[in-house]
Amino acid sequence: MARVVVAGAGAIGASIAYHLALAGAGDVVLADTGEIAGGATGKAMGGVRQQFTTEAEVRLAQASVRLFEELGSPLFQQVGYLFLATTERGLAELEERRAVQAALGVPVERVDASFVAGLRTDDVLGAVICREDGIADPAGVTRELVRRAARRGVEVRERTDALELDADVLVVACGAASAAVAAARGVELPVRPLVRQLADVGPVAGLPADLPMTIEENGFHFRPVGENVRLAMGEPELRWDGPPDVLDDLVEDWRGRLAHRYPGAAGAPVLRAWAGFYDMTPDAHPIIGPVAEGVYAACGFSGHGFMQSPAVGAAVAAELLGDAPPFDLTPYRLARFASGVVFPETLVL
Repeated sequence: MARVVVAGAGAIGASIAYHLALAGAGDVVLADTGEIAGGATGKAMGGVRQQFTTEAEVRLAQASVRLFEELGSPLFQQVGYLFLATTERGLAELEERRAVQAALGVPVERVDASFVAGLRTDDVLGAVICREDGIADPAGVTRELVRRAARRGVEVRERTDALELDADVLVVACGAASAAVAAARGVELPVRPLVRQLADVGPVAGLPADLPMTIEENGFHFRPVGENVRLAMGEPELRWDGPPDVLDDLVEDWRGRLAHRYPGAAGAPVLRAWAGFYDMTPDAHPIIGPVAEGVYAACGFSGHGFMQSPAVGAAVAAELLGDAPPFDLTPYRLARFASGVVFPETLVL
């Protein structure tokens, strides 16, 4: 068995290492210049959804949700993903997506959003939910996968540069740092960091524990975190390359949006706000596969890495071991950018 060094101990790297060990690989190292889940994974929103707009992304999500279900509470709670439409155009897009997802076997259903206690719905024209979707603890899940991997013989090296380790195969799974790591091996990856920020507010009295991840048509979304609420939204002006600073005016805008949609949270103070990076590709799909002799990439997940990590880990491990992956990885190859073949995912939160 070749010596595999996985660079990056976030959700993707941890899942790859775990699935390699699960398949019987005997010489695997998981290395990170920081700590386990110390990068983007530890800063993630923690959503797990199957409601994407392209078949390839749906398939990744479907395969991933099974492992999250196996982990169960408190690491994963199936509170559902609730999408709201407040305009006729948004309603048409919601229905178009629902039809695509349902045809692929995602149990997404139309609902009256007023079933969510405390949610304002007088301006909602339509809503859909997938009750299999939910919320998870990204750092907790990652640490659990690392624990399982280590128990099966994976060597875990925190505060270690994977580039300094001997490897027959280097797996680049470093999120926004992947381009720099790959460049050290002579590979150019079109992965660019995009700043995204989040905020927690609370406590919110009477917040239901099963409040769904709720997504408005404009991209504003929120989820419960105990007695608190976590907020996020795409920014009007994209902040490429950093620095990952928190913009207070955005946080205040989100607090106003939350007060409108969930009036019970009006005035809830900000507990903390933080920023990190999405590792973006030109088409918002990941790069998965060999990129040079002895170099394999699993990066560019564009904000979806955590929720897709179980399926990616299983597929990458299979391919590294010479087995057929459980689903087609062809759409994710680096070569697609040179050939002009792209398949933009439009539902990036």
